[in-house]
Amino acid sequence: MTKNNTKWVYLIVLSFIWGSSYILIKKSLIGLSPLQLGSLRVIFTTLVLLIIGFSSLKRIPKDKWKWIFITGYIGSFFPSFLFAFAQTEIDSGVAAILNSLTPLATLIIGLGFYKFIIDSKQIIGVIIGLFGSFLLVYEGSTINPDQNFLFVGFIIIASICYATSLNMLKVYLQEVPATSIALGNFICILPPSIIILFYSGFMNIDLVKNLEVQNSLFYIIILSIFGSAFAKILFNKFVQIASPVFVSSVTYTLPIVAIMWGIYDGETITFTQFIASGIILLGVFLANKKTN
Repeated sequence: MTKNNTKWVYLIVLSFIWGSSYILIKKSLIGLSPLQLGSLRVIFTTLVLLIIGFSSLKRIPKDKWKWIFITGYIGSFFPSFLFAFAQTEIDSGVAAILNSLTPLATLIIGLGFYKFIIDSKQIIGVIIGLFGSFLLVYEGSTINPDQNFLFVGFIIIASICYATSLNMLKVYLQEVPATSIALGNFICILPPSIIILFYSGFMNIDLVKNLEVQNSLFYIIILSIFGSAFAKILFNKFVQIASPVFVSSVTYTLPIVAIMWGIYDGETITFTQFIASGIILLGVFLANKKTN
C-alpha cells in the first residue's frame, strides 16, 4: 500500500474510533461527573499503554521529554476534561461537529509559528470544511434550542489544544515512535489525574450497588482502550506520514460517525445536516489535493 493510500486508511479508522468516542462520553456521564470521567479516562488509558508498550519508553531521547510532557497536557489532559464538561450541556453529535475547528486552528498555528507551506487549495478546503461544520452547528442549535451553547467554548479551547499539540508533534517529535509518544504523554499526565479522582468524590461511591456507575465504568474502559490508547498510537503515526492539515481533517469526518451514533441514541438529525456532512467531505478532499 502506498503512503498516500495508507494515510486515507488512518483517516477512516480514526474517524470511526473518535466519532464513536462522543457517544461513549455521553453514556459515561450518566453515572459519573466530568472530573471523574476525565481522570478515569487518563488512568485507564495509561494502564492499557503500560501493558502494551512499557519497553517503548526507552526509545524516547532525553532531550525530547520536554515535548512529550507539553504535548501530553495540551493534547490529552486538558481535552479529556474539556469535552467531559462540554457534553453535560450539548449533544454528542454537536460536540464532534464543533471539534472541526481544529483544522483551522492547525492552519493558523502552523503558518504563524512554524512557517509551514500551505497552498491555496488546502486553504479553500479548510474553509469549505469549516463552513460545513458551522452549518451543522447552526442546524443543531435550531432543533435543540434548549441546549446551553455557552459550553461550546470548552470545545473551542480543546480544538486549539489539539491543533497546538499536532504542530508540536510534527515539528519536535517526528522521529520518536508513536507508541513511545503515547505512553510518555499519559505517564506525564497520570499523577494529577489520580489526585483529581481522589478529590472528586469517586472513592465514596458504592460500586457494588450503583448500577449506573458500573455501566459508566464499562463505557469509560471501552473509551480508554480504543478512543484514547489505540487511537493515540494511530494518531501519532498518522502525524508522521501526513501533513498537519490533512491529519487535522479527521475532525471533519468524525462528526458524521458521531451524528449516526446520536441518531441511534435518539438525537435528531435533519436533511440539512446530511448536506453539511457532504460539504465537510468536499473540504477534506480539497485540503488534501496538492497544487500541480
